[in-house]
Amino acid sequence: MDLQFMAADRDVCEELAPGLRAELAGMSLAEREADDGKAIQLFRACGASNLLVPKAYGGTGGTAVQAMGVMRALGALAPSMAVATMMHHFSVGTLYSMLDAIGTQVNLDPVLPRRIASDRLLLASGFAEGNTDQDILRPTLRAEQVEGGYLVNGVKKPCSLSRSMDLLSASVAVPTGDGEADFGLILLPAMTPGLSVHPFWSTFALAGAESHEVRLTDVFLTEDQLVRTTPELAVRMLELQILGLTWFQLSVCSVYSGLAGALVERVLHRGRGSAADRAALVIRHQSAALLTEGLARRIDAGDTGADTLTAALVTRHTVQELVTSTASAAAELLGGMAFIAAGEIGYLLAAAHAVAFHPPGRTGTTQTVLGHLSSARDAT
Repeated sequence: MDLQFMAADRDVCEELAPGLRAELAGMSLAEREADDGKAIQLFRACGASNLLVPKAYGGTGGTAVQAMGVMRALGALAPSMAVATMMHHFSVGTLYSMLDAIGTQVNLDPVLPRRIASDRLLLASGFAEGNTDQDILRPTLRAEQVEGGYLVNGVKKPCSLSRSMDLLSASVAVPTGDGEADFGLILLPAMTPGLSVHPFWSTFALAGAESHEVRLTDVFLTEDQLVRTTPELAVRMLELQILGLTWFQLSVCSVYSGLAGALVERVLHRGRGSAADRAALVIRHQSAALLTEGLARRIDAGDTGADTLTAALVTRHTVQELVTSTASAAAELLGGMAFIAAGEIGYLLAAAHAVAFHPPGRTGTTQTVLGHLSSARDAT
């Protein structure tokens, strides 16, 4: 019997991805976390890949608040799949926002946005996810102009969803004549010549997220395959980068608070600790959930400027502390014998602490938050 705890998340997941939770619940945690891609293919089959694709393009058209609930429900049930597919949601959310904002000014196959929904395509992210101290949108790939287009080279590791992806979305540094580099975006089919996947992830936790190395070696792109920042688009692209960063923080907070919730749920089911212990645990978890929901509501309201990015960074690192402390406290209440007897508890505890390995790191966050909040502002 399901507890009331996290019931709203389970309900919205069933509404927008019907049957997915039931399919996953029919597998053991070890099976859900295996690196064979079965959990990710269930995610695709149940239509969860279309969660953030707008209805105008054939998708579900989910809101940020709904996406938060789905990601949290899946984080509690299948952490690896949730971590892998949060990169899909981040990429999809940013892509369609770009199409809405500057679609007529972007060279993009007009059929592709609808194919993502109709064919349930999965998008991996070739941004800087995984490099804690690096800006997630700072390019790890570099384009060199050649006759007829560009050659792109570089490595993204780890790259979640690497083996199951249909498309790779990535930022690219495009050199200019003055020695600087423009910001560019690419969207490549997984079977593109020169794009290859290599083993990288070697730890047991979150092995099913398919976080391996994606390597681009002399990948040729025509002008039409590279979305390049122009002076006319510079301001809008900056706005979209801010939106992308905000979506990423929302995704991290949602998935990992759900993961910590899986441990809290075990404590509640088993009645471990005193009533005060359990209440303190639930309150800590719900604090993370409410902070994340506040950020999601700002996105849904269209409030996605610098103030919201600052709020997203504050939310992310507050939620990060709540997730790790909640997971540790829950494991302690479950007890040493449960930890020894059930590998699930140790697994979930290790996976929850991986929240700290997603960018941005604390140092960069502190500088951004302080810089924004202490900057001078014109009187009105």
